[in-house]
Amino acid sequence: MQKITPCLWYDGTAKEAAEHYVAIFGGDSRILDVSYYGEAAPGETGSVLTVTFSLAGQEYMGLNGGPQFPFTEAISLSVDCADQAEVDRLWAALSEDGEESQCGWLKDRYGVSWQIVPNELPRLLADPDPAKAERTMKAMLAMGKLDIQALRDA
Repeated sequence: MQKITPCLWYDGTAKEAAEHYVAIFGGDSRILDVSYYGEAAPGETGSVLTVTFSLAGQEYMGLNGGPQFPFTEAISLSVDCADQAEVDRLWAALSEDGEESQCGWLKDRYGVSWQIVPNELPRLLADPDPAKAERTMKAMLAMGKLDIQALRDA
């Protein structure tokens, strides 16, 4: 069991969101547990209170807490992508009915912010040639979904 589990506050869509993410990430992603509001709790008795799920081996908890605390970009989930195909697939799946942003950031249909990042980006941004690193940064800042080849070519 991991020591720290991020808890994501949803307005009634925690189970739906968890199922959506599990379908996108596949592999070792799955729903681990679902708990329900009881009579003594403030939510509707029998409705989903929490859902614990795993995405690529990382556990999360979704809490149906209500509309009081919507998601903001202050917290995001950063996904390390092996290649452009993975960037493209995750970008398309997570941004569907959501909102695309810049520099590899997007908001999904539930309002959760994601960073879809090729794993070679940190190396490109830390290139020993400061001019090359600066060109890479400038190219990245002009992008929505990140284009690995364009970053390499910068």
